[in-house]
Amino acid sequence: MSSIAKASNRVTNVRWAMVAMLVGFSMVSYVQRMNISVAAEYMIPELGLTLVQMGQIFSAFLLGYSLLQIPMGIIGDRIGAHKLLAAFGLLWGVLTFLSGYLPGRVFGVGMGAFVTLIVTRFVLGVSIAGVYPLSALTVRNWQPIERRASSYSWVVAGVFVGSAITPPIIAWLMVSFGWRETFYVTSTLSIAMGLAWLFYAADSPRKHPRVSPGELALIEGGAVASPSTPSSGAFELASLKALFKHRSLLLLCVSYFLAGYVLYTFVFWFFKYLVDERKFSVLEGGLFGSLPFIAAGILSPLGGQICDRATARLGHRWGRRLPAMVGPLLAATFLVIGARTGNPYLAIAALALSFGFQEFAEGAYWATTMDIGGRLTGSATGILNTANNLGGVVSTALMPVLVAQVGWVRALDSCSLLAFVAALLWLGVKADRPIESHGAAAS
Repeated sequence: MSSIAKASNRVTNVRWAMVAMLVGFSMVSYVQRMNISVAAEYMIPELGLTLVQMGQIFSAFLLGYSLLQIPMGIIGDRIGAHKLLAAFGLLWGVLTFLSGYLPGRVFGVGMGAFVTLIVTRFVLGVSIAGVYPLSALTVRNWQPIERRASSYSWVVAGVFVGSAITPPIIAWLMVSFGWRETFYVTSTLSIAMGLAWLFYAADSPRKHPRVSPGELALIEGGAVASPSTPSSGAFELASLKALFKHRSLLLLCVSYFLAGYVLYTFVFWFFKYLVDERKFSVLEGGLFGSLPFIAAGILSPLGGQICDRATARLGHRWGRRLPAMVGPLLAATFLVIGARTGNPYLAIAALALSFGFQEFAEGAYWATTMDIGGRLTGSATGILNTANNLGGVVSTALMPVLVAQVGWVRALDSCSLLAFVAALLWLGVKADRPIESHGAAAS
């Protein structure tokens, strides 16, 4: 065989480089959304804010983030993810910088700072809204069906790497330099990620100059259909209507709404729980606050691998369903234990395992939605992630009220109950009933 023929048959690994960059986007997006949850410890007294106002600021981000999930998915289905993700990465950097610079400096303390942060965090949420629907669209275009859950679970793992490194880094920066500097430093990460994606990535393997014919055949061969291409207006409108009527997708959305309630309780309130309830210092809270996200960073990819293997053995319906049920059921159990354990270190261990097992199911949620959505993966995952983040809007605003009324233990019990219900809803999810197999009909 000639050297030219050997080169054409060589299987490159650009698809995994794309996944790695999506992991980077995922990680950076969580640094940007979580930095304020730690910086709030110093922001609240300096800016004359209350704990309830800070909860509303957290919710403003999630409201903006939730509102644009579906539109971003639709736009991604029509024009692709490449340039959109690059532009958003650059915009995150600007908005994060402004979150540190404007309140209390350009605008006054008290109500001035409150309104400023509401606006900047809302717009930041809008700009981050597309990252996961666009990542899902990219995974569908770049990976065969038997690698979707495991590939996307690594993207989800980026969430938890970002979440794990944020509390200790932000706590150290805040103690050493001040809370404003935490925003200035983290803003540079988004700008770097946006530029890297702009110059390396592509919407599909056929558009990337470094993809070999061997890798292209691997991606597009076997059980997976050709990567999604921009859809016609007629197909898109009919199928969007069908997506909103698809029984399995609706059940997934309700389940993921409940999972979002649990997720964002940890993202925005776990640091405060450690400092206020368990009486750790700010630096200790930053250190121990990373443990649930380390657990999730390990268990989420493991869940994705198990999901893909189970799907190969058991088929789509039970292969996707089993890890999605086992994880949240274990999460609910460990959460009850952790909330009631007197020893603070054992409590942290149980709560870390609780969060990790909750995120064990992430690959199943997203791969199932890709299976259902087909060519409208961006739109379908946008609907899914909207539900998840609306759950976060509820939990970030409700949690301080529950803590004030019934205490931390009962407030965390709400998370345990909802994780249990989220698992049971999967009994009605049928991952083997994609939207495209029915045209515009719901199943």
